[in-house]
Parts: sequence; C-alpha cells; structure tokens
Amino acid sequence: MDAGTKEATRTYFGEGAIHLINLGIKIIHFGGNFMSLIGKEVLPFKAQAYKNGEFTEVTEQNLKGKWSIICFYPADFTFVCPTELEDLQGQYPELQKLGVEVYSVSTDTHFVHKAWHDSSEAIGKITYTMIGDPSHQISRNFDVLIEEQGLADRGTFIIDPDGIIQAIEINAGGIGRDASILINKIKAAQYVRNNPGEVCPAKWQEGNETLKPSLDLVGKI
Repeated sequence: MDAGTKEATRTYFGEGAIHLINLGIKIIHFGGNFMSLIGKEVLPFKAQAYKNGEFTEVTEQNLKGKWSIICFYPADFTFVCPTELEDLQGQYPELQKLGVEVYSVSTDTHFVHKAWHDSSEAIGKITYTMIGDPSHQISRNFDVLIEEQGLADRGTFIIDPDGIIQAIEINAGGIGRDASILINKIKAAQYVRNNPGEVCPAKWQEGNETLKPSLDLVGKI
C-alpha cells in the first residue's frame, strides 16, 4: 500500500484499519447502507420468553418506546454462547441506566431457556429476557437464520424507540462478542437521535466533539 492510500485509509477507517491491513486482512467498503436492515422497522412477531423465573410473551410492540438490544446466538447448552450471554449480563445494569432493554434470542424453546438457566452458573445470572424462536420467525425477520442448521448467527441489533434498526453486528460462529462496546454504540445512537444534524466520528466517546456535515466540511477531514 502506498503512502497516499494508507493515509486515506487511516483517515476514513481509523488506525485500526491499518493494523488489519498489515495482518493481511482486506477491507472492503460499500457505499450506502452496508446492511439492508439498517433503517428498517422490526417486522411483526410473537414469541414466548423466559425472564426471572417466569414465562412471558414478547412481540415487536415491546420494542417500541425505548431503546432495545437483541442478541441472537446459535443454541443453549453450548460453548461460546454462555460466555457471551454472561458478558452481556455484566453490561445490563449500565444499559438499563441508559434506558435500554435487552433480549437474547435463539431457536430453542422458552422451556429450554429455563432448563439452561436452572442448570448453568453463567446463565443463572441472567436477568434480561430470553426469547425462544423455535418457529424461526424472528431469526428470519432479522436475516440471521442459518436455514440448513435451523440456528441463528451471532447477530446483535440496536433498535431505537420507534422500532427502527440502527446498528448491526454479525459474527461467525466461533467468534464471541464483546458486550462492552454496546455502551458507546448506544450513547452514540442516542446522541445522534437527540441532536439532528450532528454525527459521531470514529471512536467517539461521550463528551467528545461531534461533526456537523456541511458543504464547508467536505474535504477538510
């Protein structure tokens, strides 16, 4: 990579992109929406869930009126999944302070969720809602269903109070997620929603400067 290309890459994607390229990882940027579900409203669904010792019904209407995070994972009684869900539970109190509700989803039934919750030390800590999706309706709605396996990919979705998808992260089965990054993503999404005309640059932290896109700013960054 020549010096000019490297500098442009650093400016657009950040220093981390240079490190990835040095490791031999190719970065491809697609203009417009990278994921087709960004900016789309959550489709209707109805499902049974387990939370705090009780079974409850959840629909897309539960996602209206507050920020939500939906965390899809392949299956109960597995290996990477309990480490992710336990990690997410560790961030749950802080997310609640930000007005965010959390839902985990797998294609297991809500009965299996209860059995897992009762038998696993890690899963027994969970106090957020665990949705069962044995019909695969929700996983298909969010385009994370692995059809030939009947399991969901590791997908994380941030949804605004209008039920609109604002952020998506999809990982391969063997790559666990870090729930701590959700805090800054939520704060950035909330800031942009509450401050029209401003955007949050790379690695933005609460209190940092934002950008105000305008004709005068073109080519100045």
